[in-house]
Amino acid sequence: MKLRILGCYSATPRVNTNPTAQVLEINNHLFLIDCGEGTQVQLRKHKVKFNRIKHIFISHLHGDHFFGLVGFISTLTLLTRETDLHIYAPKGLKEIITLQMKLTGSWTNYKLFFHELNAKTSEIIFEDDTVEVHTIPLDHRIYTNGFLFKEKEGERKLDLSKVEEANINVAYYRKLKQGHDVVNEDDVLIDHTKVTLPANPPKSYAYCSDTAYSESIIPIIKEVNVLYHESTFLEKNKNLTITTKHSTAKQAATIALKANVGTLILGHYSTRYESLNDFKKEAKTIFDKVELAKDGKLFEF
Repeated sequence: MKLRILGCYSATPRVNTNPTAQVLEINNHLFLIDCGEGTQVQLRKHKVKFNRIKHIFISHLHGDHFFGLVGFISTLTLLTRETDLHIYAPKGLKEIITLQMKLTGSWTNYKLFFHELNAKTSEIIFEDDTVEVHTIPLDHRIYTNGFLFKEKEGERKLDLSKVEEANINVAYYRKLKQGHDVVNEDDVLIDHTKVTLPANPPKSYAYCSDTAYSESIIPIIKEVNVLYHESTFLEKNKNLTITTKHSTAKQAATIALKANVGTLILGHYSTRYESLNDFKKEAKTIFDKVELAKDGKLFEF
């Protein structure tokens, strides 16, 4: 599982900071999560192949989280994309994007699917054989979701020396990995647990964009491997979280602690602060395993 931070600051873009966007690579999927202004430039800068992105998840309809989307969609058309593109976003985004395309006469030459979200409880919005994605209802000024990405249990691994010792035909290797007992060349039933090893533990990633402190998300994100949680403010400006519906670094760390997550990544920083290390320092008073998002940073888990 790899996470590339494309942008991790709040409000407007600056010369050296970008609004929210990130790319998650999980089980051969490349998911784009939020798409602030300048996202496609960041994708090019970090050599992310546009055509590998088939699913985009937009948390909410504040501009710093989706103003880069129509430009990205248009560029894919210029690149003569043929692969379908799926966008999961709050109700209203389809209207915004289609109006832009209509008035500019820039319809796509590939199929564009909008999956509009309006549920106030967690729901599964994407699933295939290897990954599933759930919404995480958040508490912000407008309708907002985070997203939980979960690998499914993988296939078991062959212990080749034991498989060969058990005299099992190669034709049954796949069944063994799928967890089935098989008959060997001597017509003896072989217990698959005796000749295979457990699959790698499935990984999970929770993305919590703009939100006030909310313990309601804890049951959804409990024990995820990695949690990205916004930390717009430091505690000295905690009063600002009330009207803006944002969180402090300390509040993000409290959620991480109560949810027993593996690693906490902080992001969505207000540009009023000079040093990001203050965010980490504050969070570590509550939760030990804290990382700082930085534009362009690659995390590998």
